[in-house]
Amino acid sequence: MPTLEDYKGQQPAWCPGCGNYSILKAFKDAMIEMNIEPHQFIIVSGIGQAAKFPHYVKCNTFNGLHGRALPVATGIRLANHEMPVMVFTGDGDCYGEGGNHLVHAMRRNINVKLFVHDNQIYGLTKGQASPTSMEGMKTKNQPFGVFSEPLNPMAMAVALDCSFVARGFTGEMKHLTWLIKEAANHKGFSLVDILQPCVTFNKVNTYDWYKQRVYQIEPEYNPEDRIAAFKKALEWGERISLGIIFRNSRTILEERVPVIKDKPLVQQTFDPSKIETTLKEFY
Repeated sequence: MPTLEDYKGQQPAWCPGCGNYSILKAFKDAMIEMNIEPHQFIIVSGIGQAAKFPHYVKCNTFNGLHGRALPVATGIRLANHEMPVMVFTGDGDCYGEGGNHLVHAMRRNINVKLFVHDNQIYGLTKGQASPTSMEGMKTKNQPFGVFSEPLNPMAMAVALDCSFVARGFTGEMKHLTWLIKEAANHKGFSLVDILQPCVTFNKVNTYDWYKQRVYQIEPEYNPEDRIAAFKKALEWGERISLGIIFRNSRTILEERVPVIKDKPLVQQTFDPSKIETTLKEFY
């Protein structure tokens, strides 16, 4: 069984007190509890403070471009759908630069697990507003306050019939660890939005601010009720729900592609004669 030492990567360079540390610990705990070895999965990331995550975990890793982690993850899954693929990204990287890729990944239902470090600010590039920054928040780039209404990733995901939609909080580690395991075990595209305070640049959405508002979804709640899920996803402000907001069962993309339905692409033999036959059509 793996241990925390087995997952030890580079020394983290996040700010002291950053919520990313809690996500790192919760993820390692989840993998250990699921008895998954570091070599048995791959983490894909984009650019940003959240995208440094795989540097701090001993695992297979691919750093993509800003906002482009999901296309890379999709390619990896199509090449080898026996390898679990997890994406760690930030609210700016995923909901801003990568918003279009997120929409289509949910549509395709590729069996990728997406964990968004949502600190409602751009941390790596020194504190400008992100798509989830609250309206009116003042930053270095928005001295008069943010004019745009914030993106609600949970409501958007439910509206797009995303296969698994959940929200966690770095102030509730055991619950976050459970959510990571639930997302990893779900068959289908999984989005886990993780509320993660930025102690350096976001002085609004602090740990205290969240603790006064977050609550764990009631046990009797049915995440398969899409109408109820949409109402739950719209909660923000005085009450912010944590847990599995929406879940459904849809055929994953990997099972729709005939070429890889029975065997991963990486395990199939390569026959150059097929390429030669195809090229002859263009002579």
